[in-house]
Amino acid sequence: MNVSAPTADTLRAALAAVLDGLPPRQAAQAVDRLIANYRGTTPTDVPVLRDRSDVAAYAAYRMPATFEAVRAAVGALADAAPDWAPRTHIDLGGGTGAASWAVAETWDGAARTTVLDWAEPALKLGAELARGVFEAEWRRERIGTSLKLADDTDLVTVSYVLNELTEADRATLVAEAARAARAVVIVEPGTPDGYERIIAARTLLVEAGFTVAAPCPHSGACPIVPGTDWCHFAARVSRSSLHRKVKGGSLPYEDEKYAYVAATRFPVTPAPARITRRPQIRKGQVLLDLCGPDGLGRETVTKRHGPLYKQARDIDWGDAWPPEPDED
Repeated sequence: MNVSAPTADTLRAALAAVLDGLPPRQAAQAVDRLIANYRGTTPTDVPVLRDRSDVAAYAAYRMPATFEAVRAAVGALADAAPDWAPRTHIDLGGGTGAASWAVAETWDGAARTTVLDWAEPALKLGAELARGVFEAEWRRERIGTSLKLADDTDLVTVSYVLNELTEADRATLVAEAARAARAVVIVEPGTPDGYERIIAARTLLVEAGFTVAAPCPHSGACPIVPGTDWCHFAARVSRSSLHRKVKGGSLPYEDEKYAYVAATRFPVTPAPARITRRPQIRKGQVLLDLCGPDGLGRETVTKRHGPLYKQARDIDWGDAWPPEPDED
């Protein structure tokens, strides 16, 4: 199969083609319920995506945002391990496959992907969307304590799944991913609760012998004092006309807040430091809030820093710092 490169644009085009004629009012009602689930605090042991209507609403409203968040997370992993690429990939609880689109774009469709989910309507729609773009196996699987993954899997992604599970199932899922995979990427909503789930998963991965590749510049304890703040980032998402029909909104974009951890069983080079908030650009200086090996801190970059000042003005929340030197 000759696949094309998955991008945000090809995803939006696929959504528009598959979901042509979607009743906006029906979809909007489903969207409201789905948002309550994805951003809520109540776990469940039944599929969040129950039927075709739910799946269509999710795909129209949530899939582009999930794609952008996971693309940023796996992109950070790729930056930390530039000579590594997954040959096999399991998209755990992948639903319509947003994480699989992100992995296929990051590594040019090189991985043999298997999407596991317990919602058959989501798997069917995901296969429709991916047809002609990248290859994947779409398989119905109960995401719970009985889950067993294929040994020697290169990459496991778990995106926006932990908040759907009970605490016991979360721990079991992360432990099974750690047992089977060489690299694990977990993404959750960028809320205090989502961050707590990421920290719990990060702890389990480190205890299992993994090295944190991103976003942290180290595998030690998070320097954030519990209850005072939370680590999260933002991905810019373009709103399609279909998206605006489903949920409204006048701006042509939105920012998807997310938290994540990427960890590996092989050597990686984490960022020297990570920008943890939007840079503050002022006259003649840029203020950067950073997380580094020694903890949280702030760095002020001024015109006296020369080329570094220009780079600081172009840097973004979530990026590594300092950036790679300019070649010109």
